[in-house]
Parts: sequence; C-alpha cells; structure tokens
Amino acid sequence: MSWRRPGSLQARQQLAASASLIAFLALAGYALDRAFIETAESNLEQRLHNYALAYTADTEFGRDGELIEPYDPPDPRFNRPGSGLYAQIALPNGSWTSASAEGPALPAPPMLAPRESRFERALPMRESDGEIGEVYRYSYGLIWGGAGDRRAEFPYTIHILEDTRTLRRQIGVFRESLWRYLGGAGLILLLLQGVILRWSLMPLRHVIAELKRVQRGEASRMGMQHPRELEPLTESINAFIESERENLDRQRNTLADLAHSLKTPLAVLRSRLESPAGEAELREDVATQVQRMNDLVSYQLARAARSGHALFAAPIALEPHAEQIVKGLEKVYASKGVLCEFEIQEGVQFHGEAGDLQELLGNLLENAFKWARSRVLLTVRSEPASAGRRPGLLVAVDDDGPGIPPEKVSLILQRGVRGDERVQGHGIGLAIVQDLVRSYRGTLEVSRSTELDGARFEVHLPPGL
Repeated sequence: MSWRRPGSLQARQQLAASASLIAFLALAGYALDRAFIETAESNLEQRLHNYALAYTADTEFGRDGELIEPYDPPDPRFNRPGSGLYAQIALPNGSWTSASAEGPALPAPPMLAPRESRFERALPMRESDGEIGEVYRYSYGLIWGGAGDRRAEFPYTIHILEDTRTLRRQIGVFRESLWRYLGGAGLILLLLQGVILRWSLMPLRHVIAELKRVQRGEASRMGMQHPRELEPLTESINAFIESERENLDRQRNTLADLAHSLKTPLAVLRSRLESPAGEAELREDVATQVQRMNDLVSYQLARAARSGHALFAAPIALEPHAEQIVKGLEKVYASKGVLCEFEIQEGVQFHGEAGDLQELLGNLLENAFKWARSRVLLTVRSEPASAGRRPGLLVAVDDDGPGIPPEKVSLILQRGVRGDERVQGHGIGLAIVQDLVRSYRGTLEVSRSTELDGARFEVHLPPGL
C-alpha cells in the first residue's frame, strides 16, 4: 500500500478556503440571481395588472353590447405594431386586440370568471417574422353591467401580454454585472486570503526555524515568545530537549562514576598480583575485590535505572501502590505495631513511571515506619494547574517519631548519611527520593509535623504539560 507525502498546511488551508469561498460566491450568485428574477417577475405582474385596471377604466360598451375601443391606451407601445406589449379583450361573441398585436400570432384569449385573475409565464407565440417566441400574460375577468338591465349583463376578460425578451434582456444585464462584480470580489478575497493565511502561519514558520537552529546546534532550546496555541508545542519540545540532555548527562555521569569507582579495586588487584603474596591470600583478595566491583556495578546500574522518567508517561493510580507498600512494611515492622493512615484524594494519579512511584513512596514510608512510635500518616492530593495542563501532586508523609532538627535536614538528604548511626540502613533512601523529585522538577521539604509532632516529608510535583 503506497502512502502519499502530505502537502503543506498552507497549501491545504489555501485550497480548502478557496474552495469554500468559490462555493459561497456561487451560492450567493445563484441566490441573488433567483431573487432578481422573482422580483422582476413580481414587478412585471404588478405592471401588467395596472395596465389591465387602466383598460378596465377606459373600456366602454354600447347599448347593444358593442365594444368602444379606448381612445388613449395606458402605454404608447399598445399602438405600435410588434412593440412586445399587447392587449386583448375576450368577449362572449368575439375578441378585441390592440394595434400592437397586428402581425404576431398571440395565444387565444380564454374567458375567466368575474374578478378572477391569472398570471402565466412563457406562453408560446409566433413573431411577425415567423420565429417562435414567448410572452407573459396577465388576465383579469370582469362583467359588464348592461346599463342597469341585469338581463343585458355579460362577462369579458382583459388580457395584457408582454414579450419575454424585454425581461430576459434585463436579466442578462443583471447577470453580467453580478458575475463580473462577484468574480472581481472573489479574486480580491482570494488574494487577501492568501496574505492573511501567510501572516497567520508566520508563527509556525518561526517555530520551524527555531527547531532547525536547535537541530544545527545554533540554539540550546526553543524561544518562549509564541502564540498561546503554540505554547504547548514549544514547551513540550523544550521539555523533551531538556529531558534528553539530562538523560545524556546522567548516562555520562553514571559511566564516569562507575569508572572512578572501579579504579580502586583494579589498582588493588594489580598491586596484589605484583606482590609476593601466597595463593590463598591472593584468592581471598581477588574474591573480595571482585565482590566489591560487582556491588559497585549493581549499584550504578540500579542508580541509572532509577534516574530519569518518561516525559509523557501514562497516569498511574496512586492508592493501590501505597496500599501494597504499607502492607509489606507492616509485616517488617510488626513488632512496633505502627498504624498507617491514608488521606488520599479520590481519583488522584501519578504521571510518571511505576518504578519511580514505588521508589518515592517506598523510601518515604519506610523512613517513617523506621522512626515512628505508633502512627504514620500518608497524605496525597492533586494541586491546581492552569487551563490545558494536568494538575500537580502533593505527597506528604508524617510520623510521630522524634522529628528532625532543622540544622540536620540538609545532612540527612546527603547520600550515605544516616540520621542516627545506631539505626540500621545505608543512608541513601532519602537521597534517592531527592534525586527522583529533582528529576520530576519537583521539591522536597522536611519540617516538623503539625499532625503527629514528628517529621514531615512533603513532596510537590509541578503541573505537567
């Protein structure tokens, strides 16, 4: 299956907008054309109706019912043969036509009922030169009173006809002007649309230019001055760039730390190989240094695995992980009878890796269980964020232990330092927590617990993209 390379956004938008504009102009032109035709025909009907009323007022009949022709017609064209404006009067025993009807073969005039009117379009007729044409016809039915004698009354119908060529010429002139002006307006709008589209896409071109500068190494990150719609994109790109650089620096630091850590065991091995020590002593020294190197490699690999996180990780439900960790700690510290309470906001989630969540909660809770007398409190809630961002996260662990003096807070967060040398541990748990919090661009605060009067470890993770 072949895939076509997508075209540019500007070309797509220009094509879509142009098609929409052309369709709109076509529909507008059609609507205006129909409106003009309907208005013109309505005006024509009203004009023919007025001519019929004028003939009604000027037409007289003799005592014997003989028609007396109007002396002065309402329009001079009624007296000009073939003028295109005709009058017919249908009588019970014949009909009368105006002088303009001499030559053309008009349709036969029907008889209508009194006060009945009718407007007919495009009736066929034959011109004086033999060509087939069409006429509009307005008919109005009347009755002659017979000079007061009801027995002498008779019906008659006045017909006013007009050639369709007159109205068609008007429609043709209107259509020519309409499409000329609409075409000119459409061309101007297309040009203006292109300018507006190019101007509106200019920020996106600036983003592309900045991204190319970052790719070439000419800039370290994307700029911050962008429209609101593009801010999430540029912030995500910057976060991705910073995350990749942090990962690269972390890998380099891990390799450097590992190399530095292995220098001493290797130097010891080299010196022991060059010394005249016995085989048993040499075996013991080699085993010791190999075990030390193995421990160093395992530690550095674990440290590298704990460092960093996926930039756009799926959300993880926090409460099940907390319950699992607490169940395990309650078994380990069963002799102390420590009770752990939860104040976890419903539906709160951790946006990161499951391993990081385990490390964060596990080290904080284990430290609290280790120092608590009888109670531990875990508080988790989301923190508000601006529109379009996921919320931040607050994780706090309180205990009712002896607490931590303010002057020792920075000391216990150092790797390998324990708050009390008499308590078993390696002194790296809280340092791991601090490294994790920093990798998520959060903060770790240590203070006196107002709830339990012991230590309070409070982690704030900022809102995400």
